[in-house]
Amino acid sequence: MSHTFEELVAKQRAANEAHARVEQLRESYGPPAQVRWTGEQSETYETALRAWRDLARDLQAALNEYATDEGRPRPEVEADVERAARAARGDGDGEGEA
Repeated sequence: MSHTFEELVAKQRAANEAHARVEQLRESYGPPAQVRWTGEQSETYETALRAWRDLARDLQAALNEYATDEGRPRPEVEADVERAARAARGDGDGEGEA
């Protein structure tokens, strides 16, 4: 399945948001080795972690496919996608690139 650049940016943003949710939960609940989480907290965290990993895995596969289809180096594509995802969120890197 071919992906467009815009689809890659959307996948990157979704993975970033899922990662932020995992970090938020970890910060909110406290370190699992130091604080005993409730069953509900553990389940919520594990669900968020799985979602982030699934999104990140799907993104990596899509990046590989896109780079191959476009004949471009994968790291270059990944950097462009990350930059565009940051710019779309409104916290660009200050270089004026989108």
